Amino acid sequence: MSKGRRIRASVAVAAAGTLALSACTPPEGTDGPDGGADDIQDLTLATGSTGGTYFTLGGEIAQLWSDHIDDTQVETFPTGASVQNLRALEGATEDEEEGEIDQVELIMAVNGVAMQAQESEGPFAEEPLEDPDDVYFLGNIYPEVMQVVVLADSDIESIADLDGANVEIGPAGSGTEVAARDILETYGIDPDEDINSFDSDFGDAATALGDGQADAAFGILSVPASGIEEISANNDVRVLPIEGEEAEELQEADESYDLMDIEAGTYSGQDEEVTTLTQWASLYSTGALDDETAYELTRVMYEQADEMGHAISDQVQLETALESQGVMELHPGAESFYEDEGVL
Repeated sequence: MSKGRRIRASVAVAAAGTLALSACTPPEGTDGPDGGADDIQDLTLATGSTGGTYFTLGGEIAQLWSDHIDDTQVETFPTGASVQNLRALEGATEDEEEGEIDQVELIMAVNGVAMQAQESEGPFAEEPLEDPDDVYFLGNIYPEVMQVVVLADSDIESIADLDGANVEIGPAGSGTEVAARDILETYGIDPDEDINSFDSDFGDAATALGDGQADAAFGILSVPASGIEEISANNDVRVLPIEGEEAEELQEADESYDLMDIEAGTYSGQDEEVTTLTQWASLYSTGALDDETAYELTRVMYEQADEMGHAISDQVQLETALESQGVMELHPGAESFYEDEGVL
């Protein structure tokens, strides 16, 4: 029996709503309660690439915060995701579209990558954060599912078959790339020597797969993932399994991994249930975020989640907010919220 809690993914998709890709700043001339625009608290949320779930869902969460927290406006911007975002908490980072951003108060990141940052391991081993203990956990957002996708008529049946293939492993510094490298190595494949690797965001990776330019694409995504649904609209696809001894080895090395079953029929061409690995997309900040703001951000994200139109907004749940927290310290403001709700 493989280790770890097994989660069953639902194929039900919530009705799509209008996506707020970034929270709006207040209109010019808008005054705060004391008559000055300076009374507005401006926060920035680092998300992920424009082809992934982080960017669109992060925009909707930011809009919730802006709508429901008095005198607060939250903006989002696209990044290379987890690794870049964790580094961004310590200083200026690069917006994929707008250039340098001076300050980041909030980030989305894969929980396993955040744990590596806290322990100066993995991508942070040679260049650790200046103060890894100043990364604070606010709560889980949704399950991040590793989906390694091939076309249904491909001869590739397992991760081991990727030897010599053209493989999209995710943008450099993303949680996808970190996990893809670990997974390939566990299956005996050197990602720098044994495959032709590419680092597109998943939107471009999906296009490359559909066009036959890539044989497989790794993506840590929601289930169902819109990028995979787009491919399967024109090409039947399969998700490769990650299970057995290799999954056990990965779980032993990284406590953030759980097992998950993606139901048959989730994507066109995926005729059988497939087991893979899941982590959590989580929200992080630093000790500089005041307790009251942290409390309100956490409260609104869970209490108002049903207002979002994103297909996976129903996966933002208080009941799973603290699963696989691991070594990450809970922000005191978020901790107060969970205590008030009886979660702690």
